[in-house]
Amino acid sequence: MIQILDAPDNIVAFRATGEVTKNDYKTVIEPAVEKLVRQIDQINFLFLIDTEIKNFTTAAWMEDAIIGLKNLGKWNRAAIVTDSENAISFTNKFSYIAPGEFRGYKKASFNEALNWVEGNEIKENN
Repeated sequence: MIQILDAPDNIVAFRATGEVTKNDYKTVIEPAVEKLVRQIDQINFLFLIDTEIKNFTTAAWMEDAIIGLKNLGKWNRAAIVTDSENAISFTNKFSYIAPGEFRGYKKASFNEALNWVEGNEIKENN
């Protein structure tokens, strides 16, 4: 299941729990992404994966790819928040092949991820 999270107006944010299906992408993520593109002409995306990666159906992954490709030139920042090291590593490497910036974060760093996607990175004092 995917639910929309409260987030600033320039972001779409979601939380995945339990089984995630193609229908979740079609009825929750796709309309929200399309609305954001109409509003600000770019995509700032945060996805909290609060379930096991194995709980995503194959059709869900296909729909994820379709949404990504359909909006290829609109991606600005995307954060995947999960405790899966493989998903974080994949997300971090994805920036090298896709438009926009993609970063993976641990669940404990959710607020940092949200700030980064919003464009309000926390700067360290040097």
